[in-house]
Amino acid sequence: MINITLKQLRYFEALARHGHFGRAAEDCAISQPALSMQIKELEEVLGAPLFERTARQVSLTGFGEEAVERARAILRSADELGDLARASKETLEGRLRIGVIPTVAPYLLPQVVSRLTARYPGLDIHVRETVTPKLVQELNDGRLDTAILALPVSEPGLAETPLFEENFVLVRPGSEANLPVPCADSLKEMRLLLLEEGHCFRDQALSFCDIETGRPREVLDASSLSTLVQMVNAGMGVTFIPEMAVPVETRSADVAVSRFEPPEPARTLGMVWRKSSPLAGQLTEIADLVREAAQSKSTAS
Repeated sequence: MINITLKQLRYFEALARHGHFGRAAEDCAISQPALSMQIKELEEVLGAPLFERTARQVSLTGFGEEAVERARAILRSADELGDLARASKETLEGRLRIGVIPTVAPYLLPQVVSRLTARYPGLDIHVRETVTPKLVQELNDGRLDTAILALPVSEPGLAETPLFEENFVLVRPGSEANLPVPCADSLKEMRLLLLEEGHCFRDQALSFCDIETGRPREVLDASSLSTLVQMVNAGMGVTFIPEMAVPVETRSADVAVSRFEPPEPARTLGMVWRKSSPLAGQLTEIADLVREAAQSKSTAS
């Protein structure tokens, strides 16, 4: 009988994901020599190498590529066994790993976390802020319990629940405040500043303007809404931001915020989680709490 521990599988998965002993060890909160020893022991137990090691990188062998998928499935099942025990309790407690897209996290997350800790004092909340493709991958891999992002995601293994609709607004230099709001066709001819590739908000803005995603662009793309607004403030062009970001991002910039004529560009924000998650009932309750936080923020602003 092969004696493999869950700890070894977690270290194996981390190294496969990072492709670097140092980063994997940091992710697992252990020393690099300890990680190396555990991987070596796992390879000895399995009787085959999992990684090819060179001076510059660590890559999976053919056997390693097959093995890591099995390891991830085992780790997901182990985590869901723990979730099953948590779901049987009267109140949610323990670790909850929430992913959030960057165009939501700074504006909604403080209210959400505040309400979560008040309602579930035994909850240990871990937040991961990154773009949608990474959130979806980490959900499927079992590294996140749920995520708040723009719908639809259309992943067969994930359940989706809508939270609320949010409009986009146009941000222009303050000197253009009295000018007519441009239509989508007019925006094609303007210097439209966008988030860098990978952000779903970028794709939504391009879709509204009917601009092809792969179309070459001469203007610098940004990694955050804050940078976009400051670029507008510097006279480099115009941009879109979601309504919830307006109070935070425009307070220190000389810019004008305008609504578009109907139909306004908008997005549907929602929560997603694995259909197999035993915490589905509790996550539905948390979705209600997120809606409450969003409504409260909308009323306050």
